[in-house]
Amino acid sequence: MKKIRKVVAILASRLVLVGFLLVSAFPIYWMFNTSLASDAELFGTGQDFAPHLERVGEVPQKLEDVGILGLLANSAFIATGVTVLSFLLAVMAAYALSRFKFHGKGLSGFVLFSTQMMPEALLVVPLFALFATFGLLNSLTGLVLANTAFSMPVAVFIIKTAIDKIPYEIEESARVDGCSPAGQLGMIVVPLVLPSLAAAAVINFFDGWNEFLFANTFIRQQELWPASVGLAQFMGQYSTPLSTVMAAALLFTLPAIVFFLLVQRQIVSGLTAGAVKG
Repeated sequence: MKKIRKVVAILASRLVLVGFLLVSAFPIYWMFNTSLASDAELFGTGQDFAPHLERVGEVPQKLEDVGILGLLANSAFIATGVTVLSFLLAVMAAYALSRFKFHGKGLSGFVLFSTQMMPEALLVVPLFALFATFGLLNSLTGLVLANTAFSMPVAVFIIKTAIDKIPYEIEESARVDGCSPAGQLGMIVVPLVLPSLAAAAVINFFDGWNEFLFANTFIRQQELWPASVGLAQFMGQYSTPLSTVMAAALLFTLPAIVFFLLVQRQIVSGLTAGAVKG
């Protein structure tokens, strides 16, 4: 009887998981279905639940007409720049806050934390003036710097929590053997906190990949638009190519999904690091 209950419980849990998977995947499927629908179906009779696969060959031309590859390349540049720069700064800042004692340590942590309490829209005007002074308007580098300023503090606290759990004696042993502080960080600490680094990298990557507010304000050259801004420009006053918008949106969504799936195991263990003491 216990075996039967166990089997039923396993089947029920699997069915629930499959249900959640279908609900989560349905928006992706509907975007794909909409990208293959005609205007008559979208604005008249209504689109079919089954996609018209015979129209798949029309999608590449639609995407080429709107220059989606250039938009995605700009988004990739911003996301990669934010991820790499935030990673470098956050690792060093987290290590300093975790291992070193210095005046203003508590204040430094508070300042980093306080950046998360300020909405980005509040800083658009002063940032615009600052970017204009330093010639960063119409620059993807400026977007990388602006987004790093908001995403890096989150990475600092995630990585610091993981470093706090590493026994300090490991680094002391390395120091006795002649290892420099930089070597301790690069060869000992970083490999031990890889799950937390992966979690921080995903957060930073998504922040850069989804960049819209600063790009829409600071970028006026169309060839420098990221995909998020480019998609918003498809919305017309009298008509909107909905199938093209959905095809581009699907292509914009897939890289983020793939990146998340590749590091999902590290994300879970990284975000829960330090949740249990001992």
